[in-house]
Amino acid sequence: MVGFILTLILIGGASLLAYPSVANYWNQFHQTRAVMDYVQAVDDLDEEDYEAVLQSAYDYNRRLAETGFNWMPDEAQLADYENQLDINDTGIMGYVNIPKINVMLPIYHGIDETILQIAIGHLEASSLPIGCESYSFEERRVTDPSEGSHTLVSGHRGLPSARLFTDLDQLVEGDQFSLTVLNETMTYEVDQIRIVEPSDLSALQLELGQDYCTLITCTPYGVNTHRLLVRGHRIQNTFDDGNIKPEAIKFEPGLVAPLVAAPILLLLLILLLITTRSKKKEPQKDSKWKQRKRRDTGTDDGREVEHENKE
Repeated sequence: MVGFILTLILIGGASLLAYPSVANYWNQFHQTRAVMDYVQAVDDLDEEDYEAVLQSAYDYNRRLAETGFNWMPDEAQLADYENQLDINDTGIMGYVNIPKINVMLPIYHGIDETILQIAIGHLEASSLPIGCESYSFEERRVTDPSEGSHTLVSGHRGLPSARLFTDLDQLVEGDQFSLTVLNETMTYEVDQIRIVEPSDLSALQLELGQDYCTLITCTPYGVNTHRLLVRGHRIQNTFDDGNIKPEAIKFEPGLVAPLVAAPILLLLLILLLITTRSKKKEPQKDSKWKQRKRRDTGTDDGREVEHENKE
């Protein structure tokens, strides 16, 4: 019985150790599938619909540049927002790719907790993740001074079931990340990293003539009293996210050991349990056989037989 309990404890411990890695891979697998479905939905758009969706998003950002961010949007503004860039009724606007920390996750409308548990959310008050229409790759700047864009995307860190923005603090100035919306890819280079109070919005404002994107998560790790803001300014595209293939679903090196070791360890523990129980049963079986034999030969008590022989 003690061996059985110990085995259960070992199995439970192994399962707990493997859970974060397995759960993260499972979430990563599903979110990569969501990205691939989004890419397919974009491919299915005809040219006229594509241009209409794209132009509507540019116009939305232009209106925000004129009015500034409203951190408490009303119902009409939220309804307008929800209708932007929603091409397959899933709430996915596009996806973010951060090669340095191996992150590729869909970006959803809003920062509802149900979204942040599995993916990345876009702050409703901020610019849509499509940048400025007048951005010139040749000149590497926003050419219309009346335009400006500042996209804010947020993700959790430290979740047991998904890594999401857990490693965002590894980014340094000069690192690059990208947003892909429709078939448009916007690449950003990190130029500012700040830690602020949750109520401090000064670094999140829109600036005319600038095309920014800020990645937001909680900090310090596990404490979450402040916000880590990693801002990037738009640059010429240095990598192409336009075509996401199934090969994008990869095992991280850190996942391989737990995923391989967990089933092997579980199998060994089961074999140990079976072997231990078998060994405990064999002596009992042998003892019962000997007692039965003694009864059949009339020698239930070996000591009594020996005493009678001496007499």
